[in-house]
Amino acid sequence: MPTILVVDDEPDILSLLQFKLKKEGYTVLTAADGPTGLAAAQTHLPDVIVLDVMMPKMDGFEVLDSLKRRENTGRIPVIMLTAKTQSTDIARGAMSGADLYITKPFVPDDLVAAVRRVLPRPEAE
Repeated sequence: MPTILVVDDEPDILSLLQFKLKKEGYTVLTAADGPTGLAAAQTHLPDVIVLDVMMPKMDGFEVLDSLKRRENTGRIPVIMLTAKTQSTDIARGAMSGADLYITKPFVPDDLVAAVRRVLPRPEAE
């Protein structure tokens, strides 16, 4: 069962995504800020990370940069989920290694589909 880490400082979004992803059969971990999310990623090594950009203490771009620099978390697919819609922000996400960039407001079913799309496929035996 794949594990999804959702990092967002908005409790409503954490609850919504936790509900939707669990309903789809995923194990869901949540974190309400960047440092907590980074620590959770290093401890649990989730299969996918859904990451907000605008958060207290450490923004999503800083978290993404740190994740991608580390050997144990560098290959985890990351979906940026953010209200930052300017082309410079989208480009920064792509240049930092985000696999997808989804803007808020969003359709929860579209996010679930995005998670499925970036999930690593099991290697053939």
